[in-house]
Amino acid sequence: MAIETSRPDTQYPIPNIPLLRDGFLWLTLALTIFAVAPFAKPGYFWGANDARHHVYFLFEFDRLWQDGVWWPRWSPDFAFGYGYPFFNIYGPFSHFLAEILHYFAKFDFVQSVEIVFSLSIVASAGAMYGYVRSLAGRAAGLLAGVVYTYAPYHLMVLYVRANLAESMAFVWLPLCLWSFRACVRRPSLWAVIGAGLAYAGLILTSNLVWVLFTPVLMLYILVLLFWQETGERRLKLWTILRAAMAPLVGAVAGLGLSAIFWLPMLLERQYVRVDQWFDGRYNFRDDFLYFFQFFSPRWDFGVSLPGPNDTLSFQVGPVLLLFALLGGLAAWRRYSLRPEVAVFAVAGLGGAALGWTVFAPLWDWPLIGAILQSAQFPWRWLPLTAVGFSVLAGLLFVPDWGVEEEAGHLSPPLFVVMAVAILASYPLLQVQTVEPAEGPVGLAALMRFERDADEMTGSTAWVKEIPTWSPMAEYYINLDEAGQPVTPVTSKVDYKALDYSKLAVGSVVNNTVMEEVYFCTDPGERPGDCGSRDDQRIIFNHFYYPGWRAWLLDSKGGQPVQELPIIPESEGTLGRMTVAVPETGEGFILLKYGDTLPRIVGQWLSLATLLILLGGGLFAFRKK
Repeated sequence: MAIETSRPDTQYPIPNIPLLRDGFLWLTLALTIFAVAPFAKPGYFWGANDARHHVYFLFEFDRLWQDGVWWPRWSPDFAFGYGYPFFNIYGPFSHFLAEILHYFAKFDFVQSVEIVFSLSIVASAGAMYGYVRSLAGRAAGLLAGVVYTYAPYHLMVLYVRANLAESMAFVWLPLCLWSFRACVRRPSLWAVIGAGLAYAGLILTSNLVWVLFTPVLMLYILVLLFWQETGERRLKLWTILRAAMAPLVGAVAGLGLSAIFWLPMLLERQYVRVDQWFDGRYNFRDDFLYFFQFFSPRWDFGVSLPGPNDTLSFQVGPVLLLFALLGGLAAWRRYSLRPEVAVFAVAGLGGAALGWTVFAPLWDWPLIGAILQSAQFPWRWLPLTAVGFSVLAGLLFVPDWGVEEEAGHLSPPLFVVMAVAILASYPLLQVQTVEPAEGPVGLAALMRFERDADEMTGSTAWVKEIPTWSPMAEYYINLDEAGQPVTPVTSKVDYKALDYSKLAVGSVVNNTVMEEVYFCTDPGERPGDCGSRDDQRIIFNHFYYPGWRAWLLDSKGGQPVQELPIIPESEGTLGRMTVAVPETGEGFILLKYGDTLPRIVGQWLSLATLLILLGGGLFAFRKK
């Protein structure tokens, strides 16, 4: 839809070279080699902030896949083996990719994680190139893709924080901007499908970045709608509402496609303890940034500390900042690009300002404070700065207005500017490879990691005191120290809590998400001599959490005949699951982790949305 305005500016034409045949795209991808290279070094950067976490996230993912659980939600070995619904509240997409590499291609856990890191770098550069190419041409796209790749915060996420989910989120941010912009400017079924896929990808990858980025995406869409539909004429609300349908449908499609994750994540988040992730050393009030930190060239591999002496770098980068300023000024002269310039200037400056000490009082305001605190740390708003300033930097090479770009070659000024962007990042392109302090990846090493680093110890809402050790952890460590193979425990029944003079219990089968046990109440002296009591129960070393269910089984066919209530442990502080033994005297009980209503509804919503998008794509393809 054309912009009706008295100004002579027209929308810049999209390059007519197909994207996959565009040499500038492949050059953009090739120039990521310097950012990918550190992951090709021998060894692994075990000392980086979250490097160990993501290896063990994948380890747990694989444990569940081995037991046939294709969409993991429960992590059986976290919290020293008491279990935690980690993947029910943490975006799983990046670990899905890593598990595919591990399960099918047989890469080990570390290699799989490093490959996904590398893929995220290359894909994020390509995504940024495609978006800015559609906005301002090939040269602008090339510069934006390079600057985005080597933005200091992006490199810090990769090499220092080693956050796999956030590094993969860098792929989806430009894809969301690209597809939703297409929904506004060139609405089509393909644009809506693309917006749905991109938004769903972001949600499934990092629910944190999703929450932070959605307000910017909404602002972007609204600015595009009003700018396109008003110009210098009288505002027509109906025209704007009609133009808003395509991006709205795209957003709904993204929510529907990812409902399998976000619906139970939101509705069941109340059943986990979140205080341990927002208090103590995670208290946001200790992590606001000082103005000089945005410009400090210091680069270290530590963590965020209270006060101005962080051992983690939060620099915006002088090259990124300078190019963004010059690009914004150059593009502001183009009337039709002003909405993009304004939005990305607000996003870039706002992402930094929200973590600045000057704006700390905002974090205690009602509603606004709740939104800001969802970032956990103030500096976690910096991805918006990296995205916004990278787009503005690319606009430094906006071509002559109304003149379509020629295929051409790389111009000397563009070459020089890209070289400066890459060379300026050279001191940051490094990882610190060290040996794993806990030993080779496995159950014993995971227990040592949880104990020594106080990580992976999340607990559910029924846990009164977070445990610091467990019988399962003791079992794994003893096996490892004895030089024996460390295999999973054969039962999660707490046998020490049972009175064997009144109840005999034996595990029949056990895996990550189920256990079947035999019970005999009031046993006599002879095997199989069982009486009848109504005051017995079995205590399982699992934190209580919705989704676990227990059944009394038919002793002949092994089929469920009666569901038994699971009651959180009232004694002690662990909130473990207890199942009352029926009065029948003898039988089998099955404890199994399954779906709840929000999970079932989310699965069906995602499946229905997927089928609709597939049908829409087939229709568009046949029509074309």
